[in-house]
Amino acid sequence: MTASSFDRVRPYRWDGTTLALLDQRRLPFQEEWIDCGDAAAVAAAIRDLVVRGAPAIGIAAAYGVAMAACQCEADSAEAARKVLAPTLEHLRAARPTAVNLAWALDRMDARLAALAGRDDWREQLAAEADAIATEDLAANRHMGELGAALIAPGSGVLTHCNTGSLATAGLGTALGVIRVGCEKGRIAAVYAGETRPWLQGARLTVWELQQDGIDATLIADSAAAHLMAQGRVQWVIIGADRITANGDVANKIGSYQLAIAARHHGVKFMVVAPSSTVDMATARGADIEIEERDPAELLGIAGHRTVAEGIAAWNPVFDITPASLIDAIVTERGVVEQPSVESMAALFGHGAG
Repeated sequence: MTASSFDRVRPYRWDGTTLALLDQRRLPFQEEWIDCGDAAAVAAAIRDLVVRGAPAIGIAAAYGVAMAACQCEADSAEAARKVLAPTLEHLRAARPTAVNLAWALDRMDARLAALAGRDDWREQLAAEADAIATEDLAANRHMGELGAALIAPGSGVLTHCNTGSLATAGLGTALGVIRVGCEKGRIAAVYAGETRPWLQGARLTVWELQQDGIDATLIADSAAAHLMAQGRVQWVIIGADRITANGDVANKIGSYQLAIAARHHGVKFMVVAPSSTVDMATARGADIEIEERDPAELLGIAGHRTVAEGIAAWNPVFDITPASLIDAIVTERGVVEQPSVESMAALFGHGAG
């Protein structure tokens, strides 16, 4: 089995006019597709976690813009850019932390601006959304090779949340490294944390790996440090929703404590993300807006309340892992080991992701 055979799952379908999204809230027991007839429906799907994962959110938003362009009655690209501006801002506001969303929308807006004077601006915007998706898949395949090369043969790895085909255009970021590592014999054991409160690890990651015939062992999030102490894993491999100019990483809540435990136990810590996740305009992790969701998400599981009435809850979606706890950031442009302001600037320049 090769890495290319791991492209069995996709989170979206685009037929040229309409976007359908695989409802990731229903997996693994129901494979239900939601048809998004306009950009507002795409924004709602992003906000409500029908589609999630930083690259997949950006791709969905790009197709949302393409769909809005198809429905726009403007007679020129210049007029369309003004008409579509509120749509782009509505999409941008759906999830504030993942930089891929803003990156994809800025790219679509820049493309529309460059189409001034052309009659085929609708078609060209759709082609730009296709390009965003195609480039993401190619980046994932390259990152899979780069990341797997860092792992000694026979290693055990632990991953957090879902960073696979469901979160990207295909193959995945951190899960792409794991897939390639398994294919090359470098990874002998895969563990996945359940990832409360939405259980992306339990519902999505182990399901994805099962589709590929890769054995994965699910653990409670609170078992991670004990797993490391047992010597069962040599790498923690996660994705990212934003990487700042100094190498700090915003990712799913729980990532920071994994990095702390990994450092204590001598376990390496790898972050895998495309360059579109790198935000060189943000100096450090403390400057990132951390999304907080409805506390009610913590008060039950699958709609069944498990907490007494009247109990308060705090529900941040992401945390910040400082660069000092990260051994390698893997992107399609290359690998940054022991990330710092200087090493990030050497690969990504200054002030632009």
